[in-house]
Amino acid sequence: MAILGSIIKAAIDLRGAIVSENSPTESQTEVLKKLLETAKDTAFGKYYGFAKILEAEDIQKIFAEKVPYFDYHEMETEWWSKTQEGLEDITWPGCPKYFARSSGTTGKTSKKIPVTDDMIEAIRTSGIKQVGALTNFDIASEFYDKEIMMLGSSTNLEAQNQFLEGEISGISASNIPFWFRGFYKPGEEIALMEDWDEKVETICKRAKDWDIGALSGIPSWMELMMKKVMEYHGAKNIHEVWPNLKVYTTGGVAFQPYEKSFNQLLAHPIIVIDTYLASEGFLAFQNRPDTTSMKLVTDNGIYFEFVPFKPEYINEDGSLSQDAPALTLAEVETDTDYVLIISTVSGAWRYLIGDTIAFTDVEKAEIKITGRTKFFLNVVGSQLSVNKMEVALREMEDKFDIKIPEFTLAAVKINDEFHHHWYLGTETDINSEEIAQALDEALKEANKNYEVARSKALKGVKVTTVSTEVFQEWNAKNKKKGGQVKMEKVMGEEKFADWEAFVKAETSK
Repeated sequence: MAILGSIIKAAIDLRGAIVSENSPTESQTEVLKKLLETAKDTAFGKYYGFAKILEAEDIQKIFAEKVPYFDYHEMETEWWSKTQEGLEDITWPGCPKYFARSSGTTGKTSKKIPVTDDMIEAIRTSGIKQVGALTNFDIASEFYDKEIMMLGSSTNLEAQNQFLEGEISGISASNIPFWFRGFYKPGEEIALMEDWDEKVETICKRAKDWDIGALSGIPSWMELMMKKVMEYHGAKNIHEVWPNLKVYTTGGVAFQPYEKSFNQLLAHPIIVIDTYLASEGFLAFQNRPDTTSMKLVTDNGIYFEFVPFKPEYINEDGSLSQDAPALTLAEVETDTDYVLIISTVSGAWRYLIGDTIAFTDVEKAEIKITGRTKFFLNVVGSQLSVNKMEVALREMEDKFDIKIPEFTLAAVKINDEFHHHWYLGTETDINSEEIAQALDEALKEANKNYEVARSKALKGVKVTTVSTEVFQEWNAKNKKKGGQVKMEKVMGEEKFADWEAFVKAETSK
C-alpha cells in the first residue's frame, strides 16, 4: 500500500502542476451561459426567456433583471412540485433520480431538493478538486495509503415513486467511485444502517481493525462518535485508536465553535480542512493551508450572486425582497456580509440557500460563512448576525477558559421588557450572571446597533448554561442523529418555548 500512496500523491502533484484555471469571474460567466443554454427549453427556461437572455450583451445583468429570487417554498410550490409529480423538463432537462432531504433548521417537514445526474457529477468533480488541493498541504505520501472515515446519514435511500430520497451525504456516499471503496470506512454495510446508535456501536467494535488517516463529517456528530470509540477502547485520545489520523474534513456547519472541544480528543494537532457541501451542491472548500477561508467552486455547475446583507432587504420570514440588488463576483468587496444566491445544474434558479458569507479574498474567490438569513436577531434593533455572536462567544471561551460549541438565543419579554436570553452549551460550571455581563459588554463593543439597542428597548441579557448533550438530543429529536443539521442559533417565541420545555424535561431526568 505504501507504493500505492506514493503513486496517488504523485498523480495529485502532477495534476496540480498541469491544470490551469480561468479567473473565477471568467469562469462564472461561462457557467451561467452553460446553465442557460442547457435549460433554455425547460418549462422554467421558456417562461423566463433564457434563449433571449443568451442574446444579451450583458447576460449576467439581464439574467438578474428577468428572473426573480426564489426561496425553497416558492421554488417547490411553483416548479419542483411538478418534477415530483413525474413531469420532465421543468427546471432542468429530464427528471432527477434523487431528491435530497434537508429539514434545515426548522424541524418541520423536510425540504426536498432535486439532485440531477449533472449535480452528482459536479459534486464528484469538486471532490476531486478538493483532493487535488491536498498537494498544497504538507502531507506525506504515506497518508494516501490510509482509510477515510466518512460519517454521515444512511446510504439506504428511500424509494418515493420513481425517485430515491435521502440526505445529500447519503446520496453522495452511495455514488462514490468504485476505486475509492477500498479506502472508504465504515463501509457499505455500516453506512446503510438507519439507527445512529447502532451505527456508532458497530464502528466502535471494528475501529481498531481500520487504519484511519482522515475523518469527514459534521463536527458535532464526529465528536460524539470519537468519544464513543475512545470510551469503548478505554483510550485517552482518538490517536490511541487511530495513530495515523492526520486530516479532518469538516462541513455542514462552521468548525470554529467546536475547535477547542475537538482538539481535546486528539494527542496532537491534525490538519483541518473546511468544506461547504449543502443539499444544493458542493459550493466551496479550503484550498490552501495558510487560511481558514474556503474557495468558491466557480467553474463547476453553480453560478453565484451576492446580495448585501442589510435589514431592509430581508423579509420577516428570512426571504429576500425582490428589490434587493444582486452583485456578481466581479462586484463584491471583502469584509462585507452577503446573502448567497445560487443557480445550479439541479435546476435551482436565483435560489436563496439561506446562508450569509463574506469574502476574505476577492481575487481568489475565498469566503467564510458568517451566518444564516434566519439567524439574524433584530427584534429590538440590535441587528445581531451569527458572525457577531460567534466572535463574542470565542472571546468568552478565552476570557473564562471554557468551551462553548453550541448556543441558541431569543428575544424574550421579562416584566414587559425585552431581554436576550442565551442558552450556552458547555460542560464547565460558570457564574451565569458574570458571563452574561461579559457577553453583553463584548457585543456592545463589536456592534454599534446592539449598543444603541441596549440603551433603549433591549433592557438586559440573561444566560442559562446547559450540557452540550441537550443540544445533541434536541437535534436528534428534530432530525435523525448523525444527519446534516444546523442548530437554530436564533429562535422565535414559539420555538423558544418548545426549546425551554425540552431543556426542562432533559435536565430533570
